[in-house]
Amino acid sequence: MPNKVRIDKWLWAVRIYKSRTLATDACKEGKVKTGGMSAKASHMVGVGDLLEVKKNGFDFRFKVVSLLEKRVGAAIAITCYEDLTPAEELTKYKDWFVGKSTGEFRERGIGRPTKRERREIDLFKEERFEE
Repeated sequence: MPNKVRIDKWLWAVRIYKSRTLATDACKEGKVKTGGMSAKASHMVGVGDLLEVKKNGFDFRFKVVSLLEKRVGAAIAITCYEDLTPAEELTKYKDWFVGKSTGEFRERGIGRPTKRERREIDLFKEERFEE
């Protein structure tokens, strides 16, 4: 087992990012930090390091528990880090995610909404979700 692993490789291996390219791009854009400093993709991470990851507008914090070089199953990946993300950030994520699984219902055979109907739908949604 290695003493240190590239940060982009580790983020991909523990399934924080879908691909290593996405993990590398996040590092290049400054969305991954260690010790408050932006980390390059080639930065070596070790056991006990704290990582701050900005992904989709959310700020996640992880502590490295064990090192991986190759991608593993989700059940194993979860054991390789400790999630230190603050509770308010997790609730923000859950609030955003609620209701995203199903689309809107429209009667069969009615067809697509007209421009006027679409505007009415948008206006209704704005009023409904501003409360």
